[in-house]
Amino acid sequence: MKKLKCGIIGATGMVGQRFITLLANHPYFDIACLAASSRSAGKTYEEAVGSRWRMKVDMPECVKNIIIDDAADIQNVADKVDFVFCAVDMPKDEIKLLEEAYAKAEVPVISNNSANRMTLDVPMVIPELNPKHLDIIEYQKKRLGTTKGFIAVKPNCSIQSYVPALTPLMKYEISKINVVTFQAISGAGKTFESFPEIVDNVIPYIGGEEEKSEKEPLKIWGTIENGLIIPASNPTISAQCIRVPASDGHLAAISVSFSRIKPSADEIIDIWKNFSGRPQELQLPSAPKQFLTYFEEFNRPQTGLDRNIENGMGISLGRLRSDTVFDYKFIGLSHNTLRGAAGGAVLIAELLYREGYL
Repeated sequence: MKKLKCGIIGATGMVGQRFITLLANHPYFDIACLAASSRSAGKTYEEAVGSRWRMKVDMPECVKNIIIDDAADIQNVADKVDFVFCAVDMPKDEIKLLEEAYAKAEVPVISNNSANRMTLDVPMVIPELNPKHLDIIEYQKKRLGTTKGFIAVKPNCSIQSYVPALTPLMKYEISKINVVTFQAISGAGKTFESFPEIVDNVIPYIGGEEEKSEKEPLKIWGTIENGLIIPASNPTISAQCIRVPASDGHLAAISVSFSRIKPSADEIIDIWKNFSGRPQELQLPSAPKQFLTYFEEFNRPQTGLDRNIENGMGISLGRLRSDTVFDYKFIGLSHNTLRGAAGGAVLIAELLYREGYL
């Protein structure tokens, strides 16, 4: 299998660093370009990052001496790569322009950013759940006037802890969902050293997160009509998002009601245990063998114990029980910088490659 040359736009940030750890020895992709702001351009990667390396593993030798390119010099980057991952820290309108500029330069973009998530001809993909949304790419290319260039995006990190569990239950016609997420500080690009106010504290506000948590699942559950992804009109979702003193891992407390048939708890657990998708069928390198893992123990999943299940790419579930207001309630957990960020984007790239889009 031919290996593709990839670039990482926003390579010096926390998500960019995670991309590097996942791609350093990847069987499909080689890191051919690292790009960041003009402040870092011209430096080696090791010089630019310095003491800001946040990963628990050492910086891979293969990237230390790569000279960082200016992310704004699009043609220079385009000449070096087959596609790019994008994880920049910029205002949304600037990100949208940057990603479209790369796509129009015939460079496919797999984005970790939120700027294009609700663009109706941009697929927002959890590969096990809605791989058919990649069909929209051909319509997007027509709009952009491109042959190869397009944008695909990964959804918000917090919804990965519960949307995978709810999707296989949609056949029972879910009517309403209430979710409270307890989100790790790495989701804000922070460590305990750089975020002292979170120690021994809980912050009940994450800017923009609740709106994303209520809207993005509806796009994932949407349908392609006339060259656009039309978000589903239901179920109704109410979300609260809370920052908690955990380094990694987003945990969610979910309540759900059904409008048609209420399945039994045993049926739900059996569905979860047997649910898989296109990544498992294709045996993609980053795909978890067991996508959804249900814990029978009353005190699981736990963020510290279970966030790394299936190399951080699996979803942990537990505590399914009847509810006095909704039909059921349960707990979900995902690793926010692996499944929820860089790992999820790498899995999208693997799927795009195997399906012939890259």
